[in-house]
Amino acid sequence: MWYMKSVTVSIDVPQTPEQVYDFLDVMAHHERFTNHYLTDWRYSGPGRGIGSCATVTAELGGTKTDVTVEVVEADPPRHIVERNVSAAGRRLAHGTYTIEPLPAGGSHVSFTYAWARAPLADRLLAPVVRTMMRRANRTVMRRLAIELARHVSAAGT
Repeated sequence: MWYMKSVTVSIDVPQTPEQVYDFLDVMAHHERFTNHYLTDWRYSGPGRGIGSCATVTAELGGTKTDVTVEVVEADPPRHIVERNVSAAGRRLAHGTYTIEPLPAGGSHVSFTYAWARAPLADRLLAPVVRTMMRRANRTVMRRLAIELARHVSAAGT
């Protein structure tokens, strides 16, 4: 049995958990803050909620692979779980957004990427793979904060 430790990144934002959840619940919004390494977005299923799905091209560490991302669990306004399948099904992971209210207002948003199954190369290079994922997802969190502010400002809420 192999084990790859998950990667968690987080950020605090001034928006309420409901505002954060409402933004993250729309699959198309994810392109706005992940397109530095996830490109060529193709959407299927509903636009939001369980069953919303996108197939993207992930470019990390000099490699490209298609990844299907589907929302498989949702608990508004607390968390969203996405199932990620890539490497012709050899890689299976879950990405979980957790949104918690902050005592002084705003939200603490965390994203955990957890591998359920990984190709041999990923397992052999686990420390490198985890470092690349952490770096990419730290950027995701910074960009998410910017896009949330734009979205909430544009919505006037």
